[in-house]
Amino acid sequence: MSCDTRFARLLHVLVHMDLRGGTTTSGMLAKMLHTNEVVVRRTMAALRTAGMVSSTGGRNGGWTLAKSLDTITAQDVYEAISHGAVFAIGPAKDNPACPVERAANQLVVDAMRVGEKALLQYLGTRLLSDFAAQIRAT
Repeated sequence: MSCDTRFARLLHVLVHMDLRGGTTTSGMLAKMLHTNEVVVRRTMAALRTAGMVSSTGGRNGGWTLAKSLDTITAQDVYEAISHGAVFAIGPAKDNPACPVERAANQLVVDAMRVGEKALLQYLGTRLLSDFAAQIRAT
């Protein structure tokens, strides 16, 4: 199973956009992420829908931050993208009638719920402006 890297990529993109200032083209972002422009536009659309970026078309078009990074948390970015499960583990479906399987599944589901809550809580305390400041300091 491959990892979903969109979250890390979008954090990367937003901080780069802030550090660069102005408008950043899909082509520039594609080069930065080693992907193609179609993937960039599709992924950035989620941030546009969430109000974090805006886009303009045409020769001088591109992506611009619509919000300051001191108003965006890592949780905001995480929630802007549609994603599946946070964890690659999950309950079994081999024998739903088995009480042992049901108990094991409940333990897994409970652990995943606690883990996801802790992850979101952590991400909610991380402003992208702090992340950008770390980069500037290096």
